[in-house]
Amino acid sequence: MMLSSFDHVVIGGGPAGAMTAFRLAAAGCEVILLEKQREPHHKVCGEFLSAEAIGYLDRVGVDPRALGARPIQRVRLHTGHSSVHIELPFSALSLSRRTLDEALLKRAATAGAYVRRGAFVEKLVPHGDTFSTQLRDGQQIQSRNVFLGTGKHDLAEIPRGKGSHPDLVGFKMHWQLAPDTIETIRHSMELFLFRHGYGGFALIEDDVANLCFVTRQIRLRELGNWPALLDKIRQETPAIDSILRGAKQCWPKPLAISPIPYGYFAQSAKGIWRMGDQAAVIPSFTGDGMSIALHSGHLAAEMYLSGGTPDAYLACLREQLSWGMRFASGLSRLMVTSAGRILVPLSCSVAPGIMSWIAAQTRIPNSALNATHTVHRHSPIPVA
Repeated sequence: MMLSSFDHVVIGGGPAGAMTAFRLAAAGCEVILLEKQREPHHKVCGEFLSAEAIGYLDRVGVDPRALGARPIQRVRLHTGHSSVHIELPFSALSLSRRTLDEALLKRAATAGAYVRRGAFVEKLVPHGDTFSTQLRDGQQIQSRNVFLGTGKHDLAEIPRGKGSHPDLVGFKMHWQLAPDTIETIRHSMELFLFRHGYGGFALIEDDVANLCFVTRQIRLRELGNWPALLDKIRQETPAIDSILRGAKQCWPKPLAISPIPYGYFAQSAKGIWRMGDQAAVIPSFTGDGMSIALHSGHLAAEMYLSGGTPDAYLACLREQLSWGMRFASGLSRLMVTSAGRILVPLSCSVAPGIMSWIAAQTRIPNSALNATHTVHRHSPIPVA
């Protein structure tokens, strides 16, 4: 058995983990980040970067535009044969997780964090005031502090609750679209509601299109597989069928994840700093998951560096996000019902400003952003 020690262990190389590792390393802390995948990889994600997420990326010196991110200026909401077009009330971008995560990991390494790839964590064992992080290859890493950012994937014996809207399965597929279709959806987020689910379609770097949606488990059991489910969505939503005409899947089969604990909030830290989806899981239609991941990673590092505790950090995060989480989870439950497929588009059609209002309710409050930013919001943190 191989033994090693670090003052700070960050588990998970997504935006939350990379942000935490960057901030700790930039402050002079000894930190190791453990990422289970050896190579860059895709993840189930809508790949939407809100203004808040872009601000955090600017602060750590990651420019999503230079990485090929595509601008999102409007939302088109489709249900059945109806569509509503709405201009976004803020700037947004779309970039693949494969590209974004790698850029953030490189920034963490540049700041001084030791980034170890192919490190699969089997178990996390507390020993009084320290932790033993046990890897699949037999190595154990002793540390005083653990920051958990494994996204929607739980560690053994550290499960999360189900959340308030847990009966969903998520799917993701990248597509090569027909040239004329690319121009049709350029600068747009194509949101769509279908029976027992909802999703989004948008261009990412190289004009590849990302399709990501969630559906209730009952619908998947009813239809049985991805091709049947996709066919039904195309039948029920002609706008999506039009986008996919002549399109080619980039992968043989989709990425999938289940269950998705929408509405989950960590209630007890148990000595562990939880970030991203390990702390709070907001429904994907808000487009706020990436900003919450980055915000929580930054907040965890800031509170740790200022002498805070994991429980105090979670309490602060809950206070900042609880209203938006409750609102988004309630709306998510409505959107997968027959009534929701009628009421949500109708409300947006009758009162176009309601989309801006919904967006405002589900964003990270400005007061929370300002409280965590000890330097200018759009200035990178200097790396010694």
